[in-house]
Amino acid sequence: MARTPRLSPPPWLTAGLRPQAAPVPWAAVVRASIALSAPLAVGLAVDRPVYGALVSMGALSGVIGDTADAYRMRFYNIAVPQLFGALGVTLGSLVFGQGWLAVAALTLIALASGMISSIGAVASVSGLLLLLNAVVGAGLPMPEPWWKAPVLLTLGGVVVLVLTLLGWPLRGGVPERTAVAGTYRAVADLLEAAGSPSYDEKRQAVTTSLNQAYDLVLARRARHHGRTPALVRLLAQLNVVIPLVEAAPAAHLAAVRFHRPLPAEVPAAVRALADAVEEGRTDAALPPLPEPARPSEKAVDHALRHAAAVVREPEPKPFAADDRLGRPAALSVRARRSARAVLFSGASWRYGLRLALCIGLAQTLVSLIAVPRSYWVALTVTFVMKPDFGSVFSRAVLRAFGTAAGLVVAALVLAQVPRGWWDVPVMVLLAALIPAFSAKGYAFQTAAITPVIMLLSDLLNRQGFDLVLPRLYDSLIGCGIALVAGYLLWPESWRTRIGDRLADAVADTAAYVARAFCPPEAEDPAARVRARRALYRDLSTVRSEFQRALTEPPPAGTLAAAWWPLVVAVERIVDATTAARVRVDHGAPPPEAEEVEALERELRELADGLRRSDVLVEVRTELGGDEDGVLAPLRQEVRAARAIATPRKDPD
Repeated sequence: MARTPRLSPPPWLTAGLRPQAAPVPWAAVVRASIALSAPLAVGLAVDRPVYGALVSMGALSGVIGDTADAYRMRFYNIAVPQLFGALGVTLGSLVFGQGWLAVAALTLIALASGMISSIGAVASVSGLLLLLNAVVGAGLPMPEPWWKAPVLLTLGGVVVLVLTLLGWPLRGGVPERTAVAGTYRAVADLLEAAGSPSYDEKRQAVTTSLNQAYDLVLARRARHHGRTPALVRLLAQLNVVIPLVEAAPAAHLAAVRFHRPLPAEVPAAVRALADAVEEGRTDAALPPLPEPARPSEKAVDHALRHAAAVVREPEPKPFAADDRLGRPAALSVRARRSARAVLFSGASWRYGLRLALCIGLAQTLVSLIAVPRSYWVALTVTFVMKPDFGSVFSRAVLRAFGTAAGLVVAALVLAQVPRGWWDVPVMVLLAALIPAFSAKGYAFQTAAITPVIMLLSDLLNRQGFDLVLPRLYDSLIGCGIALVAGYLLWPESWRTRIGDRLADAVADTAAYVARAFCPPEAEDPAARVRARRALYRDLSTVRSEFQRALTEPPPAGTLAAAWWPLVVAVERIVDATTAARVRVDHGAPPPEAEEVEALERELRELADGLRRSDVLVEVRTELGGDEDGVLAPLRQEVRAARAIATPRKDPD
């Protein structure tokens, strides 16, 4: 007798409810506890608990926004959004109790917030605080005169900023050195994994580490008019990792074909360089390395010795470090680009309109139905609709779970803990959970933030335990509005043409193949390196978008799962191209122009097909060429990519 299969939750839900493995950020835990509890203590001491609650609310925004590593970036991540938050609460308080005027004002603020959020990370947090504080200002009575609330909220952000920057004099530059050293260690792991099944996973880790390190070093350097020796040295040390990364695919292919992995001394030497970079030492000595025999081994050996020479160099020449791999443009140029992106981007307008529609519906609903303190509906919509927090659908469901869990804690606090000085130790504990749980996932972050907001709200309106059930209902209503008006009514959110995103990467791969094997008179090694770095960064973004799509419910999640093998195939094509170029640079015969043109043509045809179809259609291709030549592995990867297929449904 056949067993009835057990019912189990869908993967997109279980993935969000499963805590991610992440260390507890103890420094952030301590900062959050102090930043949120100290204002409450001061407010109680001077008999102004409402003022203390507003300062703590501003500190909560700073704690949520403190997600960067380098101190300069953390300064901007905390300070700039606080200014938008102050503007938001000012605008919101001006329309408090104004009925339909408040609905119109918050809808327009939501439109601006959504469009601003499309610029970048700092702008995204700024847009979030602009709308959140506007909703709070329009839903809760603020102290008079009008300027007190924005000043108190901003003061909370200043408290977090001061606590964050206390370590800058002692640890300035440490995050950048740690990031560069982490890249060296990721490369060591990659070389150690050459020829093993874990190679692809380690390569992705290297790409992520390189992106983060370049972002930290170049973002800091962009704010220095001169070329300071410390930054020049860091950038030079980061740039010399690139030849090692380029040599890794050749070493991997050689290990697979000839069952000859790299000697253990090679990754050990890279890790020794990582220690020297992190500690700022110039005495890094390479251990004895075996004599290289094959072109791939020669490439690794040459790159490793060059990296060791640069790490040992105490004072690199100021103009020897090429920062064109990704240095940000001038501030005026970036400002113009951002303005164009906001005003003339279809994606910016679409997201802004989606958010404005949801906020307008939320405010209209609570204006027509007498719901006490119903600002929580719009708050829920704002958090769920954030564009860089993941899938709207899964966020809505996860927020419902997280809010329910957080309200259980809030109910215990509001029912059992007397108001007054007992709020301070309770806030110490609750605030500590925010950074600790935020690293575990969205549902866990929501569960940690909910009781904190409930306690602060109670200090502002004194409703006590009566807040709990209305907040649960409001959260469910907000999630429902986001699901319907922010997800189901916009087919692009659940029927995304995933091929469009991947087609651009495939076309860029075709251009990279042509550049890698262009005639000698047209070669530009620096441009080739920059093109490869840009391509790997784009593929990393595509991979992140696909992984996000995998968390969507059907049909988007199912479609993304079907296309996922092609994402991996394109990454392998780039690896094979880089490996072939390395072999040519170290003695292998270069390929014929006809072979290169045939590969480029196949990739461009694949890109065109991805743009025209919503499904993958298998294409059998015959690519001729020397099966013992350097392009043989690349042809194999291109054939594999073109042979990937999903069944096309027959018409009825």
